[in-house]
Amino acid sequence: MTLTREVVRGRVRGTILAAIGDTPLVRLSRIGADLPGELWAKLEYANPGGSVKDRAGLWMVLDAEERGLLRPGRTILDATSGNTGIALALVGAVRGYAVELVMPDRVSLERKRIARAFGATLTLTSALEGTDGAIVEARRRAVADPDRYLYVDQYSNPANPLAHRETTGPEIWEQTGGRVTHVVAGVGTSGTVGGVSAALRPRGVRIVAVQPDDPLHGIEGWKHMATALRPAIWDERFADLHQVANTDAAFAMAKRLAREEGVFSGPSGGAAAVAAVRIAREHAGVIVVLIADGGERYLSTPLWE
Repeated sequence: MTLTREVVRGRVRGTILAAIGDTPLVRLSRIGADLPGELWAKLEYANPGGSVKDRAGLWMVLDAEERGLLRPGRTILDATSGNTGIALALVGAVRGYAVELVMPDRVSLERKRIARAFGATLTLTSALEGTDGAIVEARRRAVADPDRYLYVDQYSNPANPLAHRETTGPEIWEQTGGRVTHVVAGVGTSGTVGGVSAALRPRGVRIVAVQPDDPLHGIEGWKHMATALRPAIWDERFADLHQVANTDAAFAMAKRLAREEGVFSGPSGGAAAVAAVRIAREHAGVIVVLIADGGERYLSTPLWE
């Protein structure tokens, strides 16, 4: 793998893609009040496509170009719960590729519309089958027409965690002046957890991976690994601590983030913050929680009713 932070910056200089990364880190002063640990939030919704997945989307496309797998005329294909699809659509628009996305029909209306706004074509699969059903359909399409599609497969693509090893992890280290003791992030593809782990565990930082507490959860983008198709890039050993989050608690925390901190988060950010508060109660360190996306793409969902 030849991509580095510097190489990627050079490839995207002068375009909107250069704004991916270097997202803000803010103190959660009210939610973190009276806790032994300092609570900080990494605001990934500040990326131009609105989520942490901009990083993986960019790196997967550039990696495919680097290896000669993506050329004019081929269509980028992936299964997505929404945010990676938006990221791929954004990158495809800038780099000049058609993008086809397979996603479960339960994906919020806003995320469908944003992906289409960037020019992506959407195929909707059964809401009951979730992202696993979308993955099965994307694989079928890739096998049926390999000359047409480049199936980037975010769940198996090593460029996904590489993006976080080279950018997200180092940014957190730099922004905290090396004071960070814990990083808390949710598990979807596991690219964020795996990449941040590779960057920061060698520096003594403890990684906390959070999953939903139930297969029938409402935390968009996350996987209940015990009952889902296991991403090839996932390894439990990435994390020092494994926690679960309840959907109702995630929704309540997302509302607290908005109303007490001005941080407009989606449900996954709320869920990660629930886990981060637990860590900050137990450890007098510097706890960074990753807020994966913004609340505006869930306005039509029960989160904001």
